[in-house]
Amino acid sequence: MPTVKFNHLDLAKIQSRFGIKYSKDLLNNIGNIGCSVEENDEEEIEIEIFPDRADLLSPGTLAYATRTFIHNQKSTPSLDIKPSGIALDVDESLKNVRPVIFAAVVKGVNTGDNDEEINEFIQTIMDHQEKLHFSLGKRRSKASIGVHDLAELNADFKVITVDGEFEFIPLAMNNKMKIHDILSKHPKGVDYAHLLSGMKNYPLIIDQNNSVLSFPPIINGNHTTVKNSTKDFFIDVTGWDPRACECCLLLVCLELAARGGTIESVEINDCNNQKIVTPNGDSITHKLTERLLESMLGKKFNDVELSNAINKMGGNFLRKTEAPEHSLEKATKMSDVILGDKIIEIEMPRWRFDILHPIDLVEEIAIGHGYEDLGSDVPKTPLPGAQLSSSNFTRRVTNCLQGLGLQQITSLTLSNEKDQFQHVRWNEKEIATILANPITVDHTLLRTNLLPGLLRLLSANKHNELPQRVYELGHVVRNHSNETHASWLIASPSGGFAEGRGMLQAIMRDMALDKFGVNYELKEIKENHGPWLKGRGAEIIVSGIKIGEMGEIDPYVSKNFELSVPIHGAELFLDKLRELVQDPVH
Repeated sequence: MPTVKFNHLDLAKIQSRFGIKYSKDLLNNIGNIGCSVEENDEEEIEIEIFPDRADLLSPGTLAYATRTFIHNQKSTPSLDIKPSGIALDVDESLKNVRPVIFAAVVKGVNTGDNDEEINEFIQTIMDHQEKLHFSLGKRRSKASIGVHDLAELNADFKVITVDGEFEFIPLAMNNKMKIHDILSKHPKGVDYAHLLSGMKNYPLIIDQNNSVLSFPPIINGNHTTVKNSTKDFFIDVTGWDPRACECCLLLVCLELAARGGTIESVEINDCNNQKIVTPNGDSITHKLTERLLESMLGKKFNDVELSNAINKMGGNFLRKTEAPEHSLEKATKMSDVILGDKIIEIEMPRWRFDILHPIDLVEEIAIGHGYEDLGSDVPKTPLPGAQLSSSNFTRRVTNCLQGLGLQQITSLTLSNEKDQFQHVRWNEKEIATILANPITVDHTLLRTNLLPGLLRLLSANKHNELPQRVYELGHVVRNHSNETHASWLIASPSGGFAEGRGMLQAIMRDMALDKFGVNYELKEIKENHGPWLKGRGAEIIVSGIKIGEMGEIDPYVSKNFELSVPIHGAELFLDKLRELVQDPVH
């Protein structure tokens, strides 16, 4: 979850614009709105924002949301937007390059009373921009934002495409650079060049003088940089996801408007030759059935309670209406409207990207009303619990591993290619489920084996005494399907293949294979397959089916995890073993 830090003086100035008497103590009460206060001292407040609440990532947008939640002000889910008279023409060549392009103007922003405050404001705008790039923009792939000094521009504007030989001066540079050089040498170009991979032409936003405002989604032009004298702003948002682009534009505008700015619209002739006006500040009307609300929260709400709850969350309760005559007779999903339903209509701000389904409105009402006053209920149908056969089996395996003196650990389901494949020599990349938008290079895929996570754990605990005996039992993902594995590792100067084989024999005895006449054998593993030392690794075969691997860890593999002690272990495929093993109790 993103963490943001706000200066108390900055928040005080913004909230005073809304007619709020600022109090840092009141901010401790905003937890339910979609964030949690981590620190709140005399200098700043540090808040952890929930991933779905991108509208709380800056001082201005946070103040806008909290003024209704903790100060009970009247909500204004729509923005007052005036026409700017500025136009932006998009060339049709953008259809296959970066087709979604929105823009806005914000004038008369109070950026601060001295250089220190102005510099803090500029840093806040930059931080807000990058947080939106990360959250709504999915690392600029769905949306990227450009914020410019309007005084340095000559409207109107155009969006065109150029080849890689085109030159301009990018942000923070003094000399012209070719597009190709920006993508291969400029720090931002190197970071985001993959977003334009395979393209022969590249998007540019230019003004009447053919000066470059922006090379989205990479870098702005140098001459439009926001500086201490900037009071009027031009904002562009480009990308592939219209909803993400719209919310990014509105949230940047809202932040500037919270500082006294006036939002003005831009008339856009898009790449499909359709005229649109952005930003659209009108609220969005959502609907949910009274039946869904009451079934989820166990309480009947009157109109006053609904109005108060939704107002706290920044929206307005509009009305209740009867379901239309053509409604369904029976619901198949919770969002369905059936005959006899009462429909609750609610308007919410257009920038609330997290409102996706009627159940989200139920949550908004619950938060706004307060969880402490929702009443209580008991289950209408008693359903006694019963053990799953799979759970019974994993419990048996767990008891066995713990009986062998192993300590259970739980590691992250997310891993990376180096740990799962390269470092341990399991060349099975084709079975991995790759994350489309990983947060870090350490978490790029869902793990396919447990043993690499145990090696990483031993690496983090190499300063502790030996022996170290650990195991994990949990889910892995192979070919986009969940599987259950168990793995153990023992780091000990005296351990080896013989000890590992003895542990496997104990497990198989506890599984009662001999009772049912099931045989198992060890088959030597081929060289450089998996983390095993040559001649000291084996496949575990039960009734002709491979149910795992075991052996001594090759020192070459151990070195990849910065380990130098002898280690042995195993990786068991429990789903396959469970199919072959009968429960001795039944």
